[in-house]
Formats: sequence, C-alpha cells, structure tokens
Amino acid sequence: MEDLTIGEVAQRAGIHASAIRYYESVKILSAPRRINGRRRYDSSVFEQLAVIQMARQAGFTVAEIQTLFNGFAVEASASDRWQTLARQKLVEVDALMRRTQAMKQLLEEVLLRCRCLTLEECGRHLCDH
Repeated sequence: MEDLTIGEVAQRAGIHASAIRYYESVKILSAPRRINGRRRYDSSVFEQLAVIQMARQAGFTVAEIQTLFNGFAVEASASDRWQTLARQKLVEVDALMRRTQAMKQLLEEVLLRCRCLTLEECGRHLCDH
C-alpha cells in the first residue's frame, strides 16, 4: 500500500492540494488516515479523484457530487447513482442549450438588423431588432 502525502497526490492528480482539502471538508473525498497529524493517502484516492473530475466535467455542482457519493442508499450501485443524476442534469443541460440558442439568435439579429446611432434609440426600437 502506498503512503502518499497530500502534495504527492496533488502533483500526480494534477490538482491543487487545497482542492483535495476542500473535497475532504465537503465529504466527497474520504478522509485519509493521519500519521503524526499529516494526511497519508493510498492509491485508491486517485480513483475517487477521477470520479470527482468526471462529474465536474459533466457539469455537476459540488452539491450534486455530494449526492453522488453520499446521497444514496449504501447498496445503490454506481450505475444507479449516475443514471439518476444524469437524467436530472440532462434536463438542466437541455434548458441551458435552449437559452444559449436564444441568446445566439438575438445576437445574430442585432448584428444583422441594428442600425441605431445611440443606445437610447436602440431602447426605443428594441422590439424591432
């Protein structure tokens, strides 16, 4: 079993030690054992960090990641956890995509149609754009 310091874990995982301490404080990373008051990790920490990183890349919030790790019955499989949270997140992503598309459309219309000389004039003709 490896006996890694927080600095070694941070370096190998490509994250800051402060992120590791934060993940521990919000209970999404298991607290490590301590030797003489110093954190000591085994290599299983990299698997936990990989799951956290994947969840972050998928757009999950810290609260959602906490739910992934701690918000299900102990016997719930990883697959069941991901399925539940992914369904919820996809609803959010779909809404975000609709909003983004509407923003893009508005910006494209402004580029094509706005000929106002002042912002005041633009405000008066906002519905025309």
